[in-house]
Amino acid sequence: MTEHLVLSEEVKRALRRRKPVVALETTLVTHGLPHPQGLQAALELEGIVRSGGAVPATVGVLEGRVRVGLGHDELQRLATAPVVAKVNLGNLGAVVAGGAPGSTTVAATVFVAAHAGIRVFATGGIGGVHRDAAESGDVSADLTALARFPVAVVCAGAKAILDLPRTVEMLETLGVPVLGYGTDEFPAFYRRSSGQRVDRRCDSVAELAAAVRAHWSLGAGTGVVVANPIPVPEELPREAYEKALEGALAEAAERGLRGREVTPFLLDRLRELTGGSSVIANLALLRDNARVAAALARELARDPAREP
Repeated sequence: MTEHLVLSEEVKRALRRRKPVVALETTLVTHGLPHPQGLQAALELEGIVRSGGAVPATVGVLEGRVRVGLGHDELQRLATAPVVAKVNLGNLGAVVAGGAPGSTTVAATVFVAAHAGIRVFATGGIGGVHRDAAESGDVSADLTALARFPVAVVCAGAKAILDLPRTVEMLETLGVPVLGYGTDEFPAFYRRSSGQRVDRRCDSVAELAAAVRAHWSLGAGTGVVVANPIPVPEELPREAYEKALEGALAEAAERGLRGREVTPFLLDRLRELTGGSSVIANLALLRDNARVAAALARELARDPAREP
């Protein structure tokens, strides 16, 4: 991995000095939001991490190297490239070998962060078990990455277009703890509650960091999901959201969409059917996750000897 991994000087210095660092993914930049919104959002998240006392380490693939701590010019190149691969664990090697630009998903970012020595990662929502998994077998690689690499992933739960009960059950099966930050329930991305219980509620960053440290000190070897609900003012109204989601799911079924086609289609249709409210909610939860991740990284850095 070391021959393909390039850390920015800022990130290298922070890790060497055991300072708090937060990993950030780049799928948001290239696939999650239209240009220039994706680039603007990425830069804003980096600013939030910095203001929280941590160093941002945005991850992407450029010129055959996995880069950790992309600079502004590198992010600009990634955001404006005509074709950018969406990089997961299965195609990371091929993208690196081919020299093409790539933006990292949750799974790929968790993998890279673990190898770089970064223990906290902020994202929007993790992938999970798809609603048609019984027929398609479609289960996100995010779950298996969480089971393999000891990184704390701060997220607003899983995307609500997924089968959330089965996603939570799969996390339990894989031995990945779900810690609710100020919540007893697993968030549903645009909604604060899914009806699914978390493994433990933590009402302070210190309590959260203690639980993360304890999990790693036991040698379980897995990541941790930090479930941070979307802020109350930005939560989508239940009735409007459920109506939009039902309509989007019906359209996807009519078109016969499967596998990787489903998620981007549903997110695009939700944006249209909610009049753009889903994008506003998405940005709000991303900002809050970056804030919590910076605070968690700062707290974990107080006792780095106890990290994996």
